[in-house]
Amino acid sequence: MDPDRAELCYPQLLNLSCRGLTRPRSEAVLLYTLLSSIAALTVALNLLVVISISYFKELQTPTNTLLLSLAISDLLVGLLVMPVETVRFIEPCWLLGNLMCALSYIVGFTLTSASVGNMVLISIDRYVAICFPLQYPTQVTHSRIQVSVSLCWFCSLLYNGLILKEHLRQPDRYNSCYGECLVVISYVSGTTDLVFTFIAPCSVIVILYARVFVVAVSQARAMQSHVTPAAVGSVKVTAQKSEKKAARTLGVVILVFLLTFCPYYYPSLAGHDISNSASSWAVVSWMLYINSCLNPLIYAFFYPWFRKTIYLIVSLKILKHDPFQANIF
Repeated sequence: MDPDRAELCYPQLLNLSCRGLTRPRSEAVLLYTLLSSIAALTVALNLLVVISISYFKELQTPTNTLLLSLAISDLLVGLLVMPVETVRFIEPCWLLGNLMCALSYIVGFTLTSASVGNMVLISIDRYVAICFPLQYPTQVTHSRIQVSVSLCWFCSLLYNGLILKEHLRQPDRYNSCYGECLVVISYVSGTTDLVFTFIAPCSVIVILYARVFVVAVSQARAMQSHVTPAAVGSVKVTAQKSEKKAARTLGVVILVFLLTFCPYYYPSLAGHDISNSASSWAVVSWMLYINSCLNPLIYAFFYPWFRKTIYLIVSLKILKHDPFQANIF
């Protein structure tokens, strides 16, 4: 860092120039408490999913393997990304050096991409299970799921490494002074990221879940035509409840995904570069990360077995259950 650039940040005292930007103590304590609580909740919720699926053999199905991968990516967001982003947001200066500046963004973007990739794999899994139930056991195997998950993680790391390679090579290229950690994603890279991390995954999820909903409705109606008149009423009520539940679940999945990702990609949609120097960066980035806290609620709390395993884990009764013989369903 040359002296001229240093003067921009240190006009008076070289090591204390950020003091004028420091938040009031009460505000800093409140923000640390709030953001740390979100990070802790994210870790706790996803850790419950990881323990449940890893411990009980009955839960180790191909579908739950995808849930496990999603939970691991979201767990790492809460464990590695959120604490760093908390410090970045509250403290006036970046205190961890240029290398950590570069790595923090690569880790954060990679984990977010892996989380989105796992959501797409889950939607594909549900599509095959509902629309092609007879072929599902032979088409969706443990080995294929493991390969898919491995490719998801590898592609996320490779893709984000390419997007941020210049930032990794020269972390301070956009810094105007010492103590900054500034990253700028060009319009071209941002547009590419917009397509591969938002538009394409969102389109796949919407199309597949919509198809699942249509098939579920047609199956429910087909069941009504094969029952006795006395049972039609009860079947009709059950079918209506299933339709509403499927529609509600689909709506929650799509709505949360859009609400948490749209603000981050707005600059790309508007034709601008994405930069963490923008005043809205903290809000949109945390909305992106909070999705990792909501994922276990959406994809796991809808399953009755998860509520049961939560009780077993929290009450420590899990220690009394044989993982091979425990009846979770």
